[in-house]
Amino acid sequence: MVPAFASATGSAPAVTLAELAADPHPHLARLRAEGPVVRVEALGGWLVTGRELAVRVMRDAETFTVDDPRFTTAKVIGPSMLSLDGGEHVRHREPFVEPFKPRAVHAAFAGTIRAEADRLLDALAPGGCGELRRGFAGPLAAVVMAEVLGLTEVPVSDVLGWYDAIVRAVDQLTRGQDAGVEGPAAYAALRDAVAATVGAGGAEGSGGDGGLLRGAAGRLGLPEIAANAAVLLFGGIETTEGMIVNALYHLLSEPALADEVRADPALLDGAVEESLRLEPGAAVVDRYATRDVEFGGARIAAGDLVIVSLAGANRDPAVFPEPDRFDLRRANSRLQLAFAHGPHYCLGAHLARLEATIALRACFDRLPGLRLDETRPSAPYGLVFRKPLTLAARWDTPAAG
Repeated sequence: MVPAFASATGSAPAVTLAELAADPHPHLARLRAEGPVVRVEALGGWLVTGRELAVRVMRDAETFTVDDPRFTTAKVIGPSMLSLDGGEHVRHREPFVEPFKPRAVHAAFAGTIRAEADRLLDALAPGGCGELRRGFAGPLAAVVMAEVLGLTEVPVSDVLGWYDAIVRAVDQLTRGQDAGVEGPAAYAALRDAVAATVGAGGAEGSGGDGGLLRGAAGRLGLPEIAANAAVLLFGGIETTEGMIVNALYHLLSEPALADEVRADPALLDGAVEESLRLEPGAAVVDRYATRDVEFGGARIAAGDLVIVSLAGANRDPAVFPEPDRFDLRRANSRLQLAFAHGPHYCLGAHLARLEATIALRACFDRLPGLRLDETRPSAPYGLVFRKPLTLAARWDTPAAG
């Protein structure tokens, strides 16, 4: 029998996909102790768990590429900025860069984020309890991304449904299963909505009030715009929903931390960064070796899958002392790699940070005594995308009478 893990110097204890989905962190710590790059047969490739080597992989697109027919997201939506390197990657990405710069993001979307957060909390607050993933974080992220893309005529429930189906299809492919029919069907519906949006704006759209998709018209073909819209929708909802619920989970799991950010909202920025470090919404990113290479003590062959564990890199004890502890004032938490690194650094990182910070502030301001519902426990879960499946919470309401 082939050992579940094999590095250039030996083997490590077996681990299953189910264990990695439930709680990867102790397993990643064991792997890191074996070596910075180990063979994981359960995942079908090499796993990189240290921050230094993770950065090197993500920077070196010539040696470790995303442009491979096995790339799971591309199997669902086709080629996009996420699955291309070099000049084609730049061509696909460039039409979408400007609106995601920090100053542009704050000016364009801070008001929308605050207004939508307040609208959602207006509905939740009187009840004294609720589910904050799909009752708050998901709809907030979907509304913002619909506005970014110009899909404002599409119901939020449709946007979330498409996103869920695409995420499930990618996760199934990562597990070695068939993508199924729901993911491709969801992408087809999204593609139709993109075509209608671009068509309504004409071929020479300029973005702005017309949305990002119309701004890309004339620079990319419609299939390319649709594929990149799926990537932006996928990343914009997944990243932000995960950031918000993971941060709430971490803060509410230690009431003293929640009390600190209530007393000093200036700590929220650090709380977001530390939550991203402790539990990145995307646990791994895939690359494929373009040539035979010795890397981190491992002999990697051309064509081998190389999986960067963002979750592992973010708890590298060589960079982050006491890596399993949530430290609200950790000085170097922004060294976390939750948004990846290199040419494929997350385009929407500034928007996601802004959304998460505003959302957390709104929750602590509007939901007094916010705490986890101990009768409905929750914890981050997922092989590729990690967050609580539900986040049930309670809060205080004014006494009747």
